[in-house]
Amino acid sequence: MRAYVIHYGEIALKGKNREVFERKLIENINRKIWEIGVKVKRRFGRLVIYADDQRIAEKLKKTPGIKYFALAEVCDLDIDEIKKKALETLPRKTKTFKIETKRSNKNFPYTSIEINRVVGEYILKRRDGIRVDLNNPDTKIFIEICEKECFIYTSKIPSIGGLPAGVAGKVISLISGGIDSPVSAFMIMKRGCEVIAVHFFNSTLHSPEVREKIKMIAEKLSEFHEIRLYMVPFEDIQKEIIRLIPSKYRMVVYRRSMMRMANIIAEKEDAKAIVTGDSLSQVASQTLDNLNVIYNASSLPVLSPLIGMDKEEIIEVAKKIGTYEISILPYEDCCSLMIAKHPETRAKLNEILRIESSSGFSKNCDKLEREAVEKSEIFEFG
Repeated sequence: MRAYVIHYGEIALKGKNREVFERKLIENINRKIWEIGVKVKRRFGRLVIYADDQRIAEKLKKTPGIKYFALAEVCDLDIDEIKKKALETLPRKTKTFKIETKRSNKNFPYTSIEINRVVGEYILKRRDGIRVDLNNPDTKIFIEICEKECFIYTSKIPSIGGLPAGVAGKVISLISGGIDSPVSAFMIMKRGCEVIAVHFFNSTLHSPEVREKIKMIAEKLSEFHEIRLYMVPFEDIQKEIIRLIPSKYRMVVYRRSMMRMANIIAEKEDAKAIVTGDSLSQVASQTLDNLNVIYNASSLPVLSPLIGMDKEEIIEVAKKIGTYEISILPYEDCCSLMIAKHPETRAKLNEILRIESSSGFSKNCDKLEREAVEKSEIFEFG
């Protein structure tokens, strides 16, 4: 028999709350593999799937909360069988090897060090031209002595790490169509959040291809955890802002309006925070002054996972998670419509509030924003 042995990292540090995180991880994995017809079993310090199917490996690679996993040989808690299975597991071309044993079952009659020695000696006697190398071996044989069985494997497959998506609650993640915002959504998933994606579009500006691009991004992100996407029409609000707000302030007012609508959606979805793809000082709207004014429009906390990352670091993550090639497809950004050549980079909250109020925009914005949210199209992925 073979099985996928799944290990987590940060979850192990959760003390009395550990079971809550484990059960959420099990729920997330089972949701991904239910079509394959198998389920996760909970074991002490690890999770196990008794199956040998490459489709499972592809799912586990993209599951937040998993540090690494392995496709292992399963054998009884018998030292003779463990020795034989370890030898069978060792690749034929191996010249040097090392045994690493973890023994969570303390009733097993051999200690970890004794298992390493006994199994190593068995292999040396039965494989010509091979030797032990504790520092830089060709192959490591990992042996896990558990309560009911033993798992043996020679390679660990890395996964996402972090926490199981959803264990920290829901967030609203603003998705623009560029490189940064999908990465920020992924980063917040990795911290245990379930993502509700929100995209604002202008039907007179956005081509149908842009809407498909946003759906492609959401679908790619859903490989890590299921995701709901709101497509919110922004045209009427944008026209009102262009009519009433001076061009140098429009970028900031656009984003303040988006923040308020994100809060309306958060109320509907019982979400606890707003997530943006902001990276400090990357563009005009992301200066400290402008971010202060924009975030002020939100009654919920605003989280910016990329705030201290530079563009190269963000691109590296985007390529790793598979959103980069989608994000670089052409698209029209509605936030760039009819703004000044040199937009305000040091907006002051009192000044923006005065402009919104004196122009008459603040009088109608709540009605327009709620109507836009009600007209949203909602899509489910994952």
